[in-house]
Amino acid sequence: MICLFTAFLEKALAQDNTITIPAEVVIDKIRGGLLGQILGDLNGLSHENRYINEPGNVQNYVPSLPDGAWTDDDLDFEWFYIYEMQKNRELFLDYDYITKLWVERVNNRVWCSNRFTRYLMDIGLKPPLTGYQELNPWAEFNVSGQFLCETYGLLAPAMPQTASKIGLNYTLVAINDEPAQTTQLVDAMVAISFIENDIEKIIDAGVASMDSKSKIIPIINDVRKWYKEYPRDWETTRRLLKEKYTQENGRTRDRNGSELNTGAIIAALLYGQGDFQETMKHSFNFGWDADCNAATAGTFLGVVYGYRKMMTQPRRNEPQWLIVDRFKNTTRDNMPMDETITSFADRLVELFELVNEKNGGTKTVENNVVVYKIKKESPRPIYFLPETSRKNTLVEQLGQQIKDDLNSDQREARARAAYLAICLDMDEALKKANAKKWNAACYDLSGYWKIMNNIFRGDFRTLNELANKFEKAGFKAPKNRYSDNDIYFDKEFWKDPKMIY
Repeated sequence: MICLFTAFLEKALAQDNTITIPAEVVIDKIRGGLLGQILGDLNGLSHENRYINEPGNVQNYVPSLPDGAWTDDDLDFEWFYIYEMQKNRELFLDYDYITKLWVERVNNRVWCSNRFTRYLMDIGLKPPLTGYQELNPWAEFNVSGQFLCETYGLLAPAMPQTASKIGLNYTLVAINDEPAQTTQLVDAMVAISFIENDIEKIIDAGVASMDSKSKIIPIINDVRKWYKEYPRDWETTRRLLKEKYTQENGRTRDRNGSELNTGAIIAALLYGQGDFQETMKHSFNFGWDADCNAATAGTFLGVVYGYRKMMTQPRRNEPQWLIVDRFKNTTRDNMPMDETITSFADRLVELFELVNEKNGGTKTVENNVVVYKIKKESPRPIYFLPETSRKNTLVEQLGQQIKDDLNSDQREARARAAYLAICLDMDEALKKANAKKWNAACYDLSGYWKIMNNIFRGDFRTLNELANKFEKAGFKAPKNRYSDNDIYFDKEFWKDPKMIY
């Protein structure tokens, strides 16, 4: 198959930049990318956030899913989007529809920026507002931009711009700015992996897809430099990465932020030298949000390998890769309970054909071989970092709505007005104008205990700044704030309304 693929590529580029690839190659790589993503995620779970100050020490790794796959947050957001995209034959679901899907389906096993997003929807906020860091403090740094986008790259082989456009439509629900740059990085790298096996060139394509002002680019450059200086000493590269790019002394921002985790992905790819198992092992050992990082790196290598090569076990004298074809739904409401890895991949193949058709590509037969003709794209950024403060723009855009909502007879609208006003520093003026209405709106907001929980849960700079705004506005934090490592909400803190407002 590789020889067939190479032969086609050698004569593939025409004047209109159309490439011709055998259909069996494209489909095999889509399936391989999905399997690599699943393996990285689920085999990486036992390493998630275990290696913060020091790296891991995984010596051997054999990919395995003896009980099949199951829904984890690295997979299940993309899964329900893919399901709906296929059902509606629509690549870009609109934000009203996306909000409806979240309210119906995202009601357990949701963390960090996605959790904050979900509960902002309870007071009627919709994307992209839910992904603005002025309203969602996780959105400034959260890894949702990179670990919730790989699947979209599988829909756009050799089309990095299209891959980024699709990915951003969904990741901007919960993040923006620098994390959005990682969406472009990852989706472009996945798209280019279909036509390029060289890891350095794949990384080049990813960097070319980011805003040149992105803070992530120097991190990637540093990791590449350290790899060249210490090609046999990944521990030194890991130490240098940690020392230079730790943001908040190893707390939430570092465990769950784009900076260290993106650096870890790039390092794992370089030190893995194109070998799937070695790349996964390094993804685990570099640590931080290891399952997310392994899922991302695994997608690239899965595309490069292809499904058949992965399933025929590229190494000899090793235990069999036991992969059971099951994708069990354990997290998302109103979604199929009989999905398999194969049926998930079938959805991706169908959507790729839709993408290719919309982009001017075709499916035809040449020399008795079924082929896809794909309009190849050059990597370039689609989403750029803002030049000026977004806060002033939001005040201009939302100011009148906030005033109208404050006078609404709907509890949700009044709560939304209070939340937005505090985030945008409009609260003192509104309270001065009508203290009675303002206090009533704050009381309404205090009843949304999940939002309150989000505000006073955890310890990182942007969240602390938001919590301080709410305390200044009269909201009271619980006596014991949640630590970074708390996972579940504790509703006991919020049974007494006096503790809230």
